[in-house]
Amino acid sequence: MAFKFLSFRGCVLSQEEVQLHDSLHNEDLAPTTPEQRTWTTYNYAALWIGMAHCIPTYTMASTLIDKGFTWQQAIFTILLANTIVLLPMLMISFIGTRYGLPFPVICRASFGTVGANVPAILRALVACGWFGIQTWIGGKALYNLLAATWPALVHMPWMKGVCFMIFWALNMVIIWKGMNTVRWFEGWAAPAILVVTLILLVYMVQRANGLGPILQQTGLYPTLGDYLRVVPPYLMAMIAFWATMALNMPDFTRYAKDQRAQIIGQAVGLPPTMTLFSAMGVIITSATVVVYGKAIWDPLDLLAKPEFGHPLVVLISLVSIAVATLSVNVAANVVSPAFDFANLWPARIDFKIGGTITGLIGIAMCPWYLFENSANYLFVWLDGYAIVLGPIAGIMICDFWVLRKRHLTVRQLYLKGGMYHYAGGFNWAALAALALAALPNIPGFLLKLNVNLIPSAAGLFEGIYSFSWLVGFLLGLGLYGVFMLLLQRGQLTLEHHAAMEGA
Repeated sequence: MAFKFLSFRGCVLSQEEVQLHDSLHNEDLAPTTPEQRTWTTYNYAALWIGMAHCIPTYTMASTLIDKGFTWQQAIFTILLANTIVLLPMLMISFIGTRYGLPFPVICRASFGTVGANVPAILRALVACGWFGIQTWIGGKALYNLLAATWPALVHMPWMKGVCFMIFWALNMVIIWKGMNTVRWFEGWAAPAILVVTLILLVYMVQRANGLGPILQQTGLYPTLGDYLRVVPPYLMAMIAFWATMALNMPDFTRYAKDQRAQIIGQAVGLPPTMTLFSAMGVIITSATVVVYGKAIWDPLDLLAKPEFGHPLVVLISLVSIAVATLSVNVAANVVSPAFDFANLWPARIDFKIGGTITGLIGIAMCPWYLFENSANYLFVWLDGYAIVLGPIAGIMICDFWVLRKRHLTVRQLYLKGGMYHYAGGFNWAALAALALAALPNIPGFLLKLNVNLIPSAAGLFEGIYSFSWLVGFLLGLGLYGVFMLLLQRGQLTLEHHAAMEGA
């Protein structure tokens, strides 16, 4: 029996209530038209190639080597993580392509027309943090380029800040020109980045006297049992890396020509590309152990070595890093929060203004501290925001695929007082499921910040937090389904009593 969704209002809607409302609708949040459906399989594959080829992907992979994993263990962990996160990503992307809707509007179906701002802003704040990190990395690349080509200039104390702001402005220019510019930039940048990375890989392998010394390195976890014991928090961090895009891919798939374009494009673009580029980072980092006696996990530090001092080598390498960083920053960290902030006040905030807000918050979040060390990067930043992103994904998938049987009434998503308005614009079932699903992970997160609430249960909390995204996802999915069934039962009971009294 299909699940019957109700407005939970218990009244007939008036003519005024069923009009499109300015607080819920603008041109950027409206469903895409057939003329806007121009993205092909190549565009989605290129999008992922462009987003995967970035410094955080490289450092995420190379950090595994720094933490004692073998190259086989590191590459397998990354492949597994990206295969896992692809499934919820495709399930949520499907909604965007079917109805032409962005992420914050889709959230209205499960969280309510007003409550949708909660997951949208949570996702947006994570993106702002990532935007700041990527902009700081891009600014550092520009600074290093100046250091190699114009050494006298970089001695000025304010030059790092200037490079940071120049790179920030480049991001804003692309966003202000709109989504078609994003598509064009991704399609151009993706293949160029891959070629330059391959050149760096070949060079470092030659410096290490071939792959032999690299592949023969042993890790700290020689047996399968050792690997399985330590891998969960690393695996969750790898999943959390793209758990952000798992939520807001409808912002892109709403422009797809058809479902086939986005499904094949993402399946071809995400796991293989992430694994390939991560493997390059793993091999290059392993080569630095052979050549320099220690793992150099930041490619910007590697390019600062004297042998990379030739102006042409520096120019090609750092420009490629800047292009890679700009590519992923625009696609992964500006598009989503731009729509999310627009959802807060559609009558006043459009895509361009939302993107500008993202950029300003990204600066305010002091990204130079977020990217301070590998442990904080993996276990505080990545695993930390998985606490809320996992439950949101579970709730959205349960709502559309399990309860609604893949059906939405699009017009109702833009109505103040419609079927997705719930109680005052909030679906408390979704909000309660989000809060309760996040709760078990919070003590473990605080442990990473050296805050121990219950010392006797520290081991338990740390064990739960090792599966942060998965715990949140499963709890969000299950709790939301139970709460909605209870709400439906309660509403049907109220309607039955009202009918009996009327008789």
